[in-house]
Amino acid sequence: QVHLVESGGGLVQAGGSLRLTCAASGNIFSINVMGWYRQAPGKQRELVAEIFSSGSSNLADAVKGRVTISRDNARNTVYLEMNSLKPGDTAVYVCHCHASLLGPSTVYQNYWGQGTQVTVSS
Repeated sequence: QVHLVESGGGLVQAGGSLRLTCAASGNIFSINVMGWYRQAPGKQRELVAEIFSSGSSNLADAVKGRVTISRDNARNTVYLEMNSLKPGDTAVYVCHCHASLLGPSTVYQNYWGQGTQVTVSS
């Protein structure tokens, strides 16, 4: 199994910044993509940003220009730097990766962290 541990969430004022960190551990062979989803009350879970092993990334329109996603492949760690935060960014942010495990199987599966709360006050 892959264990994802998030950190960096908290309470910030509008216009402030946060840096979320997610570290993957376990018997990992390869991670194709790591990223962040978020779910706000009354809303469906949505992709915030994801980054592939190649370095390519996708950002949600709602956060483009305000967030930067990066990764350290050697440490199986992904970072999400969020700037100019808005109250609408308030949500539980959940780390995700698509990874294969050491062993004979090459099947990739989805893994999820426990989530970290981001609250942006006005």
